[in-house]
Amino acid sequence: MTETSDQRSRNMSRIRSKDTGPELVVRRLVHAMGYRYRLHRKDLPGKPDLTFGPRRKIIEIRGCYWHAHLRYDPTCWEARSEAKSNKTYWGPKMDRNVERDQKNLALLQAGGWRVLVIWECELRNMDSVRSRITDFLKGD
Repeated sequence: MTETSDQRSRNMSRIRSKDTGPELVVRRLVHAMGYRYRLHRKDLPGKPDLTFGPRRKIIEIRGCYWHAHLRYDPTCWEARSEAKSNKTYWGPKMDRNVERDQKNLALLQAGGWRVLVIWECELRNMDSVRSRITDFLKGD
């Protein structure tokens, strides 16, 4: 079914950059594990999702579609769909998202931060995510 421009605009306006479903899942998990963190620090590149200041560590939660996970992992099913309309806008938009993610990651690492990226599709196996977070936060 084709949406009207108004319907599409209304749907797109409801897509958030903060407090997304995958982000809330990871926040609840990390909190339940006993860790405390700061959200979306404005003084760091890209306003990272979870920041563990004294540890100099960051957890980024990325949506597979919006951050083009398929470019990193061809087995990701969450990112398989493509834009059905306005492809001349969305293709370059995804390219800019990937470039921005890479730039922010490089800036954070240059600033002495270690970063763990958790993809939306990885949340299907919470035991694996819990293990990765534990290893990441307990490591040096």
